[in-house]
Formats: sequence, structure tokens, C-alpha cells
Amino acid sequence: MPARRPRLAPARAHDELVESFAQLRGELDLPAELPAEVETEAQQAAITVSVDPAAAELDDLREIEFLTIDPEGSTDLDQALHLERTPTGAVLHYAIADLPAFVAPGGAVDAEARLRGQTLFAADGRIPLHPIVISEDAASLLPGRDRRAFVWRFVLDDGARLVQATLRRAVIRSREQWSYVDAQAAIDVGTAPPSLEALSWFGPLRLAREAERGGASLNVPETRIVAEDGGYRLERDAPLAIEEWNAQVSLLTGMTAADIMLRGRVGILRTMPAAEADDLAAFRAQTVALGIPWPADVPYGDYLRGLERDSPAALAILNAAAGLFRGAGYVTFDGTPPADPLQAAIGGPYAHATAPLRRLVDRWSLVICEALANGREVPAWARHSLASLPKIMARSDGLANRLDAATLDRVEAALLSGHEGSVFEAVVLGLRGDGARVQVTDPPVTAKVPGLDAAAGTTVRLRLETVDIASGTVVLEPTA
Repeated sequence: MPARRPRLAPARAHDELVESFAQLRGELDLPAELPAEVETEAQQAAITVSVDPAAAELDDLREIEFLTIDPEGSTDLDQALHLERTPTGAVLHYAIADLPAFVAPGGAVDAEARLRGQTLFAADGRIPLHPIVISEDAASLLPGRDRRAFVWRFVLDDGARLVQATLRRAVIRSREQWSYVDAQAAIDVGTAPPSLEALSWFGPLRLAREAERGGASLNVPETRIVAEDGGYRLERDAPLAIEEWNAQVSLLTGMTAADIMLRGRVGILRTMPAAEADDLAAFRAQTVALGIPWPADVPYGDYLRGLERDSPAALAILNAAAGLFRGAGYVTFDGTPPADPLQAAIGGPYAHATAPLRRLVDRWSLVICEALANGREVPAWARHSLASLPKIMARSDGLANRLDAATLDRVEAALLSGHEGSVFEAVVLGLRGDGARVQVTDPPVTAKVPGLDAAAGTTVRLRLETVDIASGTVVLEPTA
């Protein structure tokens, strides 16, 4: 019989896991505490930056009943929304934290942020991009407080297509902070406020627009590390519907930001090339082998959206599909726009412009778009430093990816520690080198099994041989 699911790492393994996290920080040379001059500058900005609309010459939008939707316990709130249905469609207001108001170009906070690139999420505590006095307080769109924001106003038709977009700096006041779980529950039972309820109209229509432009949302179930009862466990769940709908708000904003920058001939885009013809052909052949063929007359995104995500074959197909989305990066321009501005997975040009508290590049996107949208010159500091951003973000993305992978490996090892000799069921995701990549059914551990020669989508039984928490190594071998 397969082993019973290890819910939490045993005490001995937990101690080793905590030690391995500390070692990992050193191995990856993760940023340490913020320098004193950075904290001091941030504290001063938090005190002096005005949220008085008249004094700061900002629009006063505090009468709009914004709300936020984030993971449970979030305090660095980048976005707030208000969605109102109209006889012809809807009006969406989307507020993004006005971080640039708190960061002096060339100052200590700016310099440190350029070194970090983004907030890093480690299992034993996140490493913030900006001092928390700004990112989790003064600039965060917390409920019941006046906050500065870049506010997008989107007029939508009855198919949630964009009719008109504007962008202004303003003062807002969010009314309530929702978690994804609570927001979904409120929609399901019919107690959601109008903005949340309207997302159930907006989201499916924007997903339909995504299909029209050839985009593809994989929505593969993610393995998440959850701290619980002084330990760690893994969760692997498909996104809630509201997570997909809320993501479509950000996608609309990022696509609109890209359009503004392309028309203004200055900016930074998030790009990804289309899959090569040979790769698509190989993927199509794999879907046939897995028993869920991709019909020639069905668009790629429609095929992926139609998969039953719980089946082993679909899991293997989605794993293969993720491999087609490669080569994401940033491209800057000041004058001639890039020859290929496409973000292939989205199906159009796209820019990161909705998470300035957590990601460096968004600060540039926001100030450039706001200037272009209102017929003003782009700030010189933003224009002159554009070219440095791709390298900064590539380095930061690489570090974040290594941290995520190494942390997950160590938690997986800790959960399995003490279960050596047990047998687990797993789904083969695909062949890799001299073995196969597998997804253990319970707990949701992913590993490579050398010597395993089994077709993708096959369910196999594997014996756990050895575990090393310090390196995050798990050795599984096939068993009859």
C-alpha cells in the first residue's frame, strides 16, 4: 500500500530544515537587512509625503469604494479595485500603490531597490524590495486609510472589451481587505459587495477575449509551502476562480500600459517569443501519445483550457505545455519600438505595471505611462535609467527562481524524512535525460527518478530510498 501522507515534517527533520534555510541564504548570497541610511530615508518619506489631495495636487477619489483581494495575511497591498456594471458594460477603476512618491530617484532607497530587483519570498521570512515602513504601511493600500495611487479608469463594453482608458494620480481610500478564499466564498453564497460580484461577469468575458487573441492561461496547480503549527507542509491546488478573474484585471492593465508605451515610443515591455514550429509539433505528438490529442482546428489556448486538470494525462500535458513558454525577458526602447513586442502566452504586448511594492520595473512603467497618458514629458530619471532594467530584473528573477526551487526541494525532503522504505504512487510527467520527472500523488513532491523508463501520464509506484534535507535531495526508485 502507498505510504500515508506525511502532513508535517517530524521535529528532528524540522530542526534540520530550519538550519538548511539559513545555510541556503548564505549559499545564494541573499540580501541581508536594509542599511541604516535606507531605513532612515524611508521613514522620513513616510512622514513627509502628503496624502492631502489639494496640497499634493492629486485627484480626490476617496468616494470610490475600492477593495483589495490578496492572499491571507498580506500587508504589502499593491492593488485595489472598484468594478461597476453599467447599461452598456462596466467601468473599472484600478488603483496601484504610488510607490514613486516615496522613492527619491538617486536616493538610498532607490539605490538599494536597484540592487535587489524584487521582493524575495523565502520560507523562513521574505526579503523585501523596499523598507516595510513604506511597502507595508505608508504606500500600501490598506483599508480605511488615505493612500496615494495611480488610478486606471477602464470603460468596458458588454463583452468586457476596452473602450477607453485613462490614468491619473490620486488619493483613494480602500474600504475592505479581502482574502481570495473569503472573496470566493462571498461570491458563491451571494453576499459579495457589487465590485466582487461584478468580477464574476468580468473574469469569464476577459478569458474569452484571451482566447480570441490566442493567449493561453495554463493555470497549472501550484505547489505552495505553508507554515503551520511551527512546521511546514505542502499544498497543491488549482487556483480559485476569483484568482483567475483578478489576474485578468492585472492583465488588462499590463496590456494597456504596453499599448501606451508603444504609442509613446518609450518604455519597457515583458516579452516572450512564440513557440517554435518544431516544438509545437512535438507537443502535438505528445498529446496524441497521452490519449488526449490536440485537434488541428482547435487553437492552442482553447485546447489547454478544455483539459480536465485532475487526470494524470492532463497533468503530463500541462507540464509539457509549460515548456513551450520559454525565453521571457524585458526589452526597453526609446524611439523605435521593438520589432517583436509580443508576450506569446498572453497573446499581445504586455508590461509589468501592477506590483511596484514588490517588483522594481513597475515603478518605471507607472511613471512613464502616467506621463504619456497625460501629454507630459517622461521624467528624465526614468528615461535615462531604462536601459539598466533588463539586466537588473534578469539577475533578480534568476535569484528568485533558484531560491524557490531550492526551498521547495528542502521542504519536500523534510516531509519525506523518516519515511525511507515507504512506497508512494506518482504520475510520470515526462522523460528527462536518463530518467523521468514524476509528481508524487501525496504529498505533492516532484522529483527526477534516474533509470525510470515509463511513458508520460503513467502512474507508477516508487520506493523512497534516501533523503537529505541539507541539499534537498530525494532518491526514489521504481518498484513492482
